[in-house]
Amino acid sequence: MESPLVVGVDGSDPGLTALDWAVDEAVRQGRPLRIVYASLWERYEGAVPPWSTDRPWGQVLADTIVGQAAERALRRAPGLSVTTHVAAEDAAGALLREGREAWAVVVGARGRSELGDLLLGSVGLVAAARASCPVVVVRGDRQALEARHGRILLGVGDQDVDSQAVAFAFREAAVRDAELDAVRTWRRPLHDPLDHPLLRGEAGVYLGEEAAEHLEKALAVRAREHPEVRVRRSSVEGTAHRLLTERSAAADLLVLGARRRDGLIGLQLGRVAHRALHHALCPVAVVPQPTPGTTEGDE
Repeated sequence: MESPLVVGVDGSDPGLTALDWAVDEAVRQGRPLRIVYASLWERYEGAVPPWSTDRPWGQVLADTIVGQAAERALRRAPGLSVTTHVAAEDAAGALLREGREAWAVVVGARGRSELGDLLLGSVGLVAAARASCPVVVVRGDRQALEARHGRILLGVGDQDVDSQAVAFAFREAAVRDAELDAVRTWRRPLHDPLDHPLLRGEAGVYLGEEAAEHLEKALAVRAREHPEVRVRRSSVEGTAHRLLTERSAAADLLVLGARRRDGLIGLQLGRVAHRALHHALCPVAVVPQPTPGTTEGDE
């Protein structure tokens, strides 16, 4: 059986938006959908005696949330294979555990204080930073959520030569019949090096050509595998976190790689992914790249 697409729900509006996006994605990918709700009600309400006929409020809430989510999913896609699970643990831990057997994990962007939808909640941030599978944080306007732009945006970092992020982006573009907008950014030094004959006075030209060559190399294998995908290659001067956020306004999905350093704990996200998760104008897919090296965004 195909590994499932897992979506975390909590009964909130952002959670329902993530659910709708996940249903559409599961249909596109031909995968079952697994709906997960995390609840620690037993820890606070205690176990129910076997002879009791009363259901704890926490259990009723959990069953209601996953039941209504499953009904909503099946109304949206009647033929979809849907399962539900209530996990007796914190939400971030539940999604990380589910992600070990999932094709991808989908979460909603949770608002915070008066900034509303601008900032990402801790569950989405932890999942994106630590999961062993791709994590999609669903955010953006209706055009992006309904895939009306017909464009997948891919940020290509130093380690992205035939990476999992590149493969993920090509696959998304293929199943959506969308254009792939692959972007590699570069920045000129503050001062042209005086002792480098290739850079002296022409740093911009050299660095731009170098970025274009890296971009071509990064995409070559997957481009041959997916000749049907229309690819737009852009090597652009500027900072990746700013340029990708701006371009996300015309994309249905932004795909970024994130390195997982062996033995390193904490939130393993680079500056580019961190900014995108908080400010992108479309859903963001963070794809783990488990080989040792520099985290995406440190470039």
